[in-house]
Formats: sequence, structure tokens, C-alpha cells
Amino acid sequence: MTWDDPRDTPETLREEAAEYDEIVAALEDLIAEVRDEPVKGSRLEGLYDEVTTSDPGIWNTATAFIDVEDGEAVVTEESKLAQGKWAPEIVEGCDAMVTLEIQTGLMPDDFKYLVSKEADDRIDEFREAAAKARQRAAELEAGDDED
Repeated sequence: MTWDDPRDTPETLREEAAEYDEIVAALEDLIAEVRDEPVKGSRLEGLYDEVTTSDPGIWNTATAFIDVEDGEAVVTEESKLAQGKWAPEIVEGCDAMVTLEIQTGLMPDDFKYLVSKEADDRIDEFREAAAKARQRAAELEAGDDED
């Protein structure tokens, strides 16, 4: 059973899918940067610093909060978490998050691998959401044609 939003229209669903596609492209660009360039000076340098220098006896994870602005992934904040979940207002204010476990002394190449893996998972989620939105738009259009 699906819970359809009565405000969904083929147009709004296609716009939603396009937004997901923009996030995917921006995240892919960010990951290419991390894979190909030194971590120091990259957009994820702050996350690297949090992950590799935070006390794992206090902190469990570090997260980079990412907004997509004009097609570019912008890291707006890095933050650590000891227990629990992020406050909803923090999560709602970003397009994507990359979260890694605190690992003091993690080498840059290992960081690159972990960030790539985590971001690839987010990318897959956004691609799936875009595909579902397009599918739902097509279903709505097909339903309109049958009326």
C-alpha cells in the first residue's frame, strides 16, 4: 500500500526527481574531488579533521552536512555526535549528510575510501528516490489518460 500525497502532480514529481538528480551530480563531483585530490584543502577536510582527531572515548561519529547550491556540493557544517540522533532542524536544513565513525589516526587513503563508500550509498538512495518519483509521475499521467 502506498500513501500518496494528493498534492503530487506529474510536474511536481518530475521537479522532485530533477532535484535528486542535481544532488547526485553534486555528490559525484565531491567524491571525485576527494578521490583525486589531497584531503587537505578539499571540501571534506573538516570532516577528516573531526574523524581523525576527535576522542573516540567521547564521540561516536562525525558528519558533514551538505547543501547543493547552483549544482555544487557545499559543506555547510561538520559536527560530532556522542549518542543519539541529529536534531531534526539540522537534518532538514541540508540536502545530504556523510557520516563516519570516529577513528583517531585514520590515514587519508582510508578516509577517501570510507567517504566514497558512504557517499555512494547516499547517491544510490537519491537515484532510487528520483526513479520512484518519475515512476509515480508516469502512473499519475497514465491514470489521467484512462479517465
